[in-house]
Amino acid sequence: MEKKEEIYEGKAKKVYATDDPGLYIVSYKDDATAFNGEKRGTIADKGVVNNIMSDIIFALLEESGVPTHFVKQLSDRETLVKAVKIFPLEVIIRNVAAGSFSKRYGVEEGTALLQSTLEFSLKEDALGDPLINEDHVLALGIATKEELAKVSAYAHKVNEILKAFFLEKGLKLIDFKIEFGKTSDGVIILADEISPDTCRLWDVETNEKMDKDRFRRDLGNVEETYQAVLARVQNTK
Repeated sequence: MEKKEEIYEGKAKKVYATDDPGLYIVSYKDDATAFNGEKRGTIADKGVVNNIMSDIIFALLEESGVPTHFVKQLSDRETLVKAVKIFPLEVIIRNVAAGSFSKRYGVEEGTALLQSTLEFSLKEDALGDPLINEDHVLALGIATKEELAKVSAYAHKVNEILKAFFLEKGLKLIDFKIEFGKTSDGVIILADEISPDTCRLWDVETNEKMDKDRFRRDLGNVEETYQAVLARVQNTK
């Protein structure tokens, strides 16, 4: 598979074309951002952790019936994926109050929610990724009602699979952000990544934060924590 020109660079990844129009190569960076790009830094080997962890989880989700963009891992930092057109939506599932949810609704961080909660944000840093509802999505032509229903169903299924998976690794899945896209033939699949950048993960015993909040909130031990999460995810005992 020949790696060709760069077609996109985001905050955490670069995407390259290949000699197959249906396949891209994703390359993970060590750059770290928070607060819609207002805070910037570098986390050593973050790209390696996020690439390997995402590939493990995407393979698990594929086995569990959730279609994803994952094809195969090429190296520690690069993965071959299906080409998709991403919906400009951040799809967020929350199991426990934390972060912006706690601030927005005045709920103490760590409060278990009575049900898992689905949120949509418009994927636009310049606007602060504002929350939008289903009517907004339909009115703006971002997705159809049927497409949104499929995205929502997949998101809830991903949540149930990941909650159980992470619990086996001694981690509580507090919340996470995922993205979906459409292939050239119109199939909706899970894309982007699933990593400490996109999930809030707390240690089951201590409630220690094991995710990007260590960078956001200057908690220290950022690199060590990312490596510790990957080690747990790779542990197949």
